[in-house]
Amino acid sequence: MLVNGKWAEKWHPVQQSDADGRFIRQHSGFRDRIGPDSAKSFSAEAGRYQLYVAYICPWASRTLIALHLKGLENAIDVCAVDPRLGDQGWAFTGRDGSDFDRVNGATYMHEIYTLADPTHTGRATVPVLWDRKTRSIVNNESSDIVRIFDKDFGALATGNIDLRPAGLDAEIDAVNERLYTQFNNGVYRAGFAGTQRAYDEAVADVFATLGWMESRLARADWLVGDRLTETDIRAFVTLVRFDLAYYGLFKCNLRPLSAYPAVRAYLVRLLAIPAFAASVRPEHIKAGYYSIAALNPSGIVPVGPELDYLEPLRTARGDCLGRTAA
Repeated sequence: MLVNGKWAEKWHPVQQSDADGRFIRQHSGFRDRIGPDSAKSFSAEAGRYQLYVAYICPWASRTLIALHLKGLENAIDVCAVDPRLGDQGWAFTGRDGSDFDRVNGATYMHEIYTLADPTHTGRATVPVLWDRKTRSIVNNESSDIVRIFDKDFGALATGNIDLRPAGLDAEIDAVNERLYTQFNNGVYRAGFAGTQRAYDEAVADVFATLGWMESRLARADWLVGDRLTETDIRAFVTLVRFDLAYYGLFKCNLRPLSAYPAVRAYLVRLLAIPAFAASVRPEHIKAGYYSIAALNPSGIVPVGPELDYLEPLRTARGDCLGRTAA
């Protein structure tokens, strides 16, 4: 992590734990908006901003989905880090379908943070929405960036979708909170638990939420209301990684997704939407998670699992390592 603008130690996945070994996630430090509510006069301009992402990362993938749903691909550039996490965290290598940082010339993501704040202390996370004009970070909180793309870019956003429809705000916020605490972050609480008690609590939350989603999706197409909302983006990014990484590496193996037919059908429906499919690189997901030495010291990446719901992605574009699908 960074301490007063200097890289202080090798990257480690556990940011903080409580006395009972429960994983605690770091809060995001850059929380501005674009438009009239901006503290630093960030305005909606095509070509001004760059979104830094990792295809392994569910939080970053939220923002990619929102960017594509809102039709902002021509207004905001995207730069993807290498999926593998090294001693200095995220890196720009150009390997395996990742990018070099052609805007700032950084080698590591933590350099972007010190460009924005030379005395920054904290972890250098993705996603990051970067402003070329002021050479600063607008925001590094995924939920904020989703709403920035949904609301702040005006006519530059050509996608005809509202991710927070009028009248659904309260229900969206309530379901989002459950998903974040028990599912999105629940799998991390399980994978990075420091005690049996912390692990047992986290796994119980994960599968209670999968059960709730199964019940809900057995009688409705969406998690909130009768249309796609930002809540479905939140659910999707964890669901699409579940069999690939969380079931095995994070020990969330009470049941596979196949035990939840309505949830699995929902995942397949979302994958059929181009904006969702564009956010998924299965080989990045596996390479990234299995590069976490604290959980996988050997660094061996498993061959499987073979997942039929991901096969259309491979058939359409080959895998993310540039090989042609067999």
